Amino acid sequence: MKIVLQRVKRASVEVEGKIVGEIGRGICLLVGVEKGDGPDDAERLAQKAVELRIFPDAEGKMNLALAEADGAVLAVSQFTLAGSVKKGRRPSFDTAEAPDRAAELFETFVRKLSEAGVRVATGVFQAHMDVHLVNDGPVTFILDSRA
Repeated sequence: MKIVLQRVKRASVEVEGKIVGEIGRGICLLVGVEKGDGPDDAERLAQKAVELRIFPDAEGKMNLALAEADGAVLAVSQFTLAGSVKKGRRPSFDTAEAPDRAAELFETFVRKLSEAGVRVATGVFQAHMDVHLVNDGPVTFILDSRA
């Protein structure tokens, strides 16, 4: 499982011109599920995302986790994170998980985030989405369950 995590001032996702998920301060997570990923990967990365101390404290140092910063999560499925551009000019998605299994693991991931006590908004799985965000910092990390 691969995740691009961005600290945001606000973020939203639209499907067919309608906002389906929206947050204020928090993190936007673009989530890619790969073949071989399982519930343990989803749980581990959800915990990591929630516990990362990437929000500034009173002294401006990255020292606060999501809940301590009163933040929320916008989680968006993004199968292209499982793509490879090593050969040629067209990406290969051979390592991307099948849609049914990927949807199941994405939902597990979202459930684990919610169970951690943070507010979670999402996009729509397999829909064409427009993601809007104001990156705060910018602060961006890549999480990989296989790293």
